[in-house]
Amino acid sequence: MTVIAIDGPAGAGKTTLAEKFLNIYSVNQSVAVIHMDDLYNGWNNPLSKDLTLRMGSILKRFSLGETFDIEVYNWTTMSFDGVQRIQPSNILIIEGVGAGQQIVRDSGATTYWLDIEPEIGLQRVLARDGQEIEVFMHQWQVDQEIHFLRDKTRENAQHIQSS
Repeated sequence: MTVIAIDGPAGAGKTTLAEKFLNIYSVNQSVAVIHMDDLYNGWNNPLSKDLTLRMGSILKRFSLGETFDIEVYNWTTMSFDGVQRIQPSNILIIEGVGAGQQIVRDSGATTYWLDIEPEIGLQRVLARDGQEIEVFMHQWQVDQEIHFLRDKTRENAQHIQSS
């Protein structure tokens, strides 16, 4: 079983790369995809130890070949109110800020890092998700930078792509 983790700042193109990998690998293998946006606990302290614990549980259950459910965060209701069922598969793709953190690297994942200038990333996110989240996104950029520096995510990625 293979884990692919795609990390980098908001707006860098992680979801797009995950979709490309899904299209390539799903031709002859089973593939599951987890979007980190579904795992965060909203805007406040999203890159917390709780997220790391959830990642550890996901990785363990995937490695055991189990079917399992993950709670999905609803950004409209600002609560966990959905479920995604993860079936056993050959490949698990995890994409989003925090996907390539230490616990994921320690699991043997292949890690990708996508670079982007902060202002370009911000504009991409606002174009995609709406101007009303701009104030939240400024704080998000600070939070993700603190996480990346603490975790040394980019420095430990196996593959780095600059835009």
